[in-house]
Amino acid sequence: MAADPVSDALSDALSGLIRELGEGARLPPERELAERLGVSRTALRDRLRLLEGFGVLSRRQGSGTYVQRLAPHGLEFALDLALSASHLSIESLHSVRVALERQAAREAARKGDPVAIAHVGKALADMEAAATADDIDRADFAFHQALLHATGNAALTFFADAMTGVLFRAVRQRRDRLKNHPRDKEVSVAAHRPLYEALLARDEDAAGRASDDHFRAWHDLFTEPRMERP
Repeated sequence: MAADPVSDALSDALSGLIRELGEGARLPPERELAERLGVSRTALRDRLRLLEGFGVLSRRQGSGTYVQRLAPHGLEFALDLALSASHLSIESLHSVRVALERQAAREAARKGDPVAIAHVGKALADMEAAATADDIDRADFAFHQALLHATGNAALTFFADAMTGVLFRAVRQRRDRLKNHPRDKEVSVAAHRPLYEALLARDEDAAGRASDDHFRAWHDLFTEPRMERP
C-alpha cells in the first residue's frame, strides 16, 4: 500500500518544526499550526497525539504543547511495534546486537575512560561473586550496559538504551537457558573477562575481537548436545 503523501508531508513538516523550535519550546496553537501547515485540524491532532505517545511532545493542560527530549523508551516502543508488524523474531536481530556491541567495545577502548571502565569491572566482579543465577543475570546485564555507556558516544548510548527492551530480550532468553548449565557462572565470567581486559589495555582491535568471541562462545555453548545440570 502506497504511503499517503499528505501524511508524509505533515510528518516532515512537524519534524522540521520540532527541530527548529528545540527542546522546551511551545508549539503554536493548534488552529494556527494547522493553517500554517495547510492541513485539517483533525489530521494535525492525530499526528500530535502520536508524537505525544512517542514522548516527543508533552501536552500541558491550559498551557499548550511543548517539545521535549525523546526518552529512549519512546523509540523502544516504536521499534517494538515495527518489529511486531514486520513479524521479525527477536532472535533474527542477534546480528544487530553483535554489531552494536562490537562498535561499543572499540569505542570504549579508544576512549579509555577509567571511571566508565571501572563500572564494567564492577559488573564483572559482581558476576564472579554471584551466589545465584539471578545475580549472574543482573551482573551480565550491568556489564553490557556499562560497556555501552563507556563509549561516551551519546548517539550510540541513546540507541542502545532504546533497543534494550528489544535486543536484550534475546539475552534474557539465552540466560534462562544457561541457568541449567552446570558451569553457569564459570562460563559467564570467562566470556566477559577478555573484553574487560582489552578495555583496560585500551586496545581497540582486541576489544572488538573480544566482543565477537564473547558472542561466538555463547553460540558454541548453546549448540552443545546437553546443557542440563547432572
